[in-house]
Amino acid sequence: MKVAVTTLAICVTSLLTLGLVMLYSSSMVMVDKHQSPIGANMLQMQLIWCALGFVACLVTASLDYGILRKLVWPIFILTLVLAALVFVPHVGLKINGARRWIRMPGATLQPSELIKISLIIAVAWYAERSQRKMRTFLRGVLVPGLIIGTALGLVFIEPDRGTTILMAGVTATMLLMAGVRWWHLISVGVVAVALLLFSFKHDSMRSGRISAWLHPEAHSGGAALQALEAKKAIGAGGLVGVGLGNGLQKNGFVPEIQSDFIFANIGEELGLIATFSVVTAFFLIMCCGFQIARLAHDQFGCLLAIGVTSLISYQALINLGVVTSLLPNKGLALPFISAGGSSLLVMLIGVGILISVARQADPLKKIATDFAPDANPFAAKAT
Repeated sequence: MKVAVTTLAICVTSLLTLGLVMLYSSSMVMVDKHQSPIGANMLQMQLIWCALGFVACLVTASLDYGILRKLVWPIFILTLVLAALVFVPHVGLKINGARRWIRMPGATLQPSELIKISLIIAVAWYAERSQRKMRTFLRGVLVPGLIIGTALGLVFIEPDRGTTILMAGVTATMLLMAGVRWWHLISVGVVAVALLLFSFKHDSMRSGRISAWLHPEAHSGGAALQALEAKKAIGAGGLVGVGLGNGLQKNGFVPEIQSDFIFANIGEELGLIATFSVVTAFFLIMCCGFQIARLAHDQFGCLLAIGVTSLISYQALINLGVVTSLLPNKGLALPFISAGGSSLLVMLIGVGILISVARQADPLKKIATDFAPDANPFAAKAT
């Protein structure tokens, strides 16, 4: 367990350091409406959020994660209220047709990021309490579906399809690991996908993104511009890159290169070695997270670790897929690296939860005693 926690800490710290360096590199040429450089201001704001996240990570890691059982509903309800506030005039902030942010003095808060953690806690709490009934369709799918649907419904209408799809995958993974029958999840998943496709059909912007993904050459001057320029950036980097700060695609060719497409800047300036190292770091984080889940003290800790690990892994996978044109644009940040304070804060809280679960784990107690071994596929078999 000590190896897993140490590796986790090293990988997260390395990604955070790389993210700060690449954020400044990608934003150093940006200017505000008065033509003043804003790169230093963006780095300063990211450093502030990083410090807040680091403190939150330490506090969460030092606490017994069991306290989350008592706080699950206050946390969940609070995040729902915050998510609803984005629709309140003069409180919520609308950017590019989406209401995802709350105005704060000198900054903005994205409640959908907080919902990620609160939903993981709520699903883990429910699955532990209903562990003996999770194989029934009612208690295993419908009831938790109400909890998940309430939270993701608010996110969906912001609209934020990317986070909705991400958290649907994370919670489905948690339910599957909690003992829900896979065909129950598939039946619900088919309906959800059908409804999602229906919404895409009646959403010109999202359907345009899918069309641009399928036929990028036909949309090279519009919806496919970022993806095409991102591929050029990665290709131009070669093995070792063109040099830190020397990238050309950040000069307006990739508009969101400091956030959603920062991986393209890494590929252009630092090359294949750096991009491979980033992928390796996320793979190691995934392995460490599932190792922590496997040796968790109880089912609640196991599912918390599975949820947080799935969140980090799936979000990284989606972001990398978008930048490399394997997936249509989803607007999800690259964990620990992309600009964005709310996302960084939530990811570091998640790391704190993982460390807290690891601290409570008993390496000599291979299977938790308060639930059946077959309810936790990650539990080691007794020797």
